Parts: sequence; C-alpha cells; structure tokens
Amino acid sequence: MANHEMSPEWAELIRAVKQNVKPAVGCTEPVSLALASALAASHLAGRVIRIEAKVSPNLMKNGMGVTVPGTGMVGLPIAAAVGALGGDPHAGLEVLKGAPVEAIAAGKLLLASGKVMVAIQKPCDEILYASATVYTEDESATVVISGEHTKVTRIEKDGIVLFDAKGERQPVEDGQECHMERFNLQQLVEFTQGVPFVEIGFILDAALLNSELSREGLRAQYGLHIGSTLQRQRSRGLMAKDLLTDIMIRTAAASDARMGGACLPAMSNSGSGNQGITATMPVVVVAEHLGCDSEQLARALILSHLTAIYIHHQLPSLSALCAATTAAMGAAAGITWLIEGSYQSISMAISNMIGDVSGMICDGASNSCAMKVTTSAASAWKAVLMALDNTAVSGNEGIVANDVEQSIRNLCALASNAMQHTDRQIIEIMASKVA
Repeated sequence: MANHEMSPEWAELIRAVKQNVKPAVGCTEPVSLALASALAASHLAGRVIRIEAKVSPNLMKNGMGVTVPGTGMVGLPIAAAVGALGGDPHAGLEVLKGAPVEAIAAGKLLLASGKVMVAIQKPCDEILYASATVYTEDESATVVISGEHTKVTRIEKDGIVLFDAKGERQPVEDGQECHMERFNLQQLVEFTQGVPFVEIGFILDAALLNSELSREGLRAQYGLHIGSTLQRQRSRGLMAKDLLTDIMIRTAAASDARMGGACLPAMSNSGSGNQGITATMPVVVVAEHLGCDSEQLARALILSHLTAIYIHHQLPSLSALCAATTAAMGAAAGITWLIEGSYQSISMAISNMIGDVSGMICDGASNSCAMKVTTSAASAWKAVLMALDNTAVSGNEGIVANDVEQSIRNLCALASNAMQHTDRQIIEIMASKVA
C-alpha cells in the first residue's frame, strides 16, 4: 500500500468515521430516550416516582417493537424507566450498558404501576425527537434530545431552563465538522488505498465488537434467531455450506442478538447498530475466507463504513427506506476492494445493489430487522459477483444511472421525497395496533 502523507481531506474522512462509528448497546432509538431519561434523572436527588416522555412519530416507529437490553421487554416505556433508574448519563449510546439488575427490576415495577407514559409529540418538526420528564416527590427535570441520537437541545429543572440550544447545532466532540458532501466515491477509494494503516487501525474494533455479537447470536435464541435457524437448516442439507451462507448466517446472528436484547455493544454506523453490523460482518467473513491480514481488513472496513456514511449523509436521519440496504452498499464496496480493488468494479457493485434492493421499507426496529439485514448482505454479495464479472445494471434501467454518484442521488431522493408518504402510512398502520 502507498504510504502518503496525511492531507486535511484525509484527516476529515478519519474524523467522519470516528464521529459516526461508535459502540451502542441496544437499538439506538429506545436508547436515545433512555439517555434523555438518564440525563434528566441526573439533575434530581430523590427517588424517581414518575416519567412522562414524548417522542417523534419516527422514533415511536423504531422503538415500539424492539427488545431493550437486559430487560426482556419490548418498547420505549421500559427504556425510559431503566434509563432514569439505572442508566449512565455520561455513556452516550451505551447508556444502558451497566444498568444494574436492581434498577431494571425497579423500572419494571414503575412501569407496572402505570407511572411511565410515552406519547407522540404533536406537532413535531424533528424526525428524531425524544423528551423525558422525570419526577421525584419534590422536583422534576426535563431533557430533550433531537436531530441526532445523543444531541441534547434543552434541559429544564423545575420549569427553569438550564440549557437551550435554540436550534443551533452542538459542536462535534473534537470541535471539527465533517462535510461528506465535499467528497465522492472515487475519493473514498483513493483514501482507502493510500491512507497510512496506523491512522485507520481503530476500525478493527468494529470487527471485534460485531463478531462477538454474532457469536452471541448463534449461542442463544435471540429474537427470530435467523442466524441460528439458517445454520441448522444448513446442517440438514437445505442450504449449501458456502461463502454466501456464511455471510448471511454470521451477519444475521449479530442482528438477532442486538434486536433480541443482548447486553453486548454493537459497533454502529450513522446512529444505527444494524447499519454498523451490515457494514462490518460481510466484509469480515470474506476477509477471513481470503486469508487477509489486519491491514487489508482495516482498509476494506474503512471503505465500507465510509461509503455507508457517505450515502446515509444524503438521507433523512430516519425514513421509510431501510438503511441496512445502504450500509450493505458499503459492504459491497469493501468486499469488492478486497477481491479486485478497482473503483470501476466498486461503482458497478453499488449500482447493482441500487438496482436490486432500493425501496425496501423500514417498518420500525424489531426482531425482523435481522431478516432485512440478511437480505441486504446477500444482495451485496450478489452485486459483488456481478461486478467481478463486469456485469452491472445499466443507466437505462429504473433509478440506476450511468454514473454511480447520480444513482446514489436518485436513491436518496426517493427516500427523502416520495417515500415520506410511505413513512406516514407505515406509522399510521403501526399506531393503529396500539390505539
């Protein structure tokens, strides 16, 4: 690999990965509410007796059907309760990681006594919004998170405003903003090939965390246990023992564990554990099959995660488009780079995926997400095989264009515009189930 000096542009890409690829315990929408509850409770001294929360329709959609780690229970109310009673307000997306058993039991008791209320915020201008008001006998505190999963925009105590972002963006952790719109896919490939390995070795943590989560998913029956089901059917001879099924099984298993309430962290991407799993596990499986060393794996993972970030940057934070599909486009890029390495083949693989799984809907975070993750991972491998054979969906077909950048823009325009109506319909359907 070439060993170029670090340019400001490359430094910015590394910052983008570090800001968007982080450990997260549990589905990040319930976790966002749990964090708001934990932060609100941190401003109070007494025993928590009641919690009132409001969330955006999209956050409600993504929190209704997912298991909260360590609780064995589904939904936003238990996330709010455990966050307030045992969450770490300083842990970000890992707020529930160290929640003690006693706090979980107390949270369930609070819930059973009808003291935890979660409603949809109306009207709500933010796609991602969570507000938690936590009460003790003598005082109360409210924390609002909006725009991003950990972005606190307002803090109140006993009706007195302690902090108000007034719509301004919070400064990023290292004080430097990343602008993915300045880059294109070819620049990401050039960065992958040339950046010094020492600068990107940290991305191997994604392989470690998500591989451990995958092993946990195969060890126990989490969620729909899709990974272990496929593994059993393969042992019966109903599936081949090949690279594709390895990709499907190990990627699905990680998502099974995450959505089924495992207490292990996932390495997330763009605020989503499933996106992080999808951008990581197919690349890891192929790298192991090829006998790649740590540097090759790191470069493939950095390309996968950067590509996923690059595409997701053009999407709403939450939408009707299943973002596991766009994360898998990152995986397709990383795998293609490992095998063949050319920008042309990488572009073809991504275009093939846009021609294949564009429009897969997100109907909320739930155990069935692991099915969508598996479908996306399988599509990535198929797209790679086509690209390696110099075969691609042409610009004359559907939303795919002759230029991969335009294909990506077309996909993101679909999610940002037309699929907004789809999103509202999905939310109406889901809300009718609990009305």
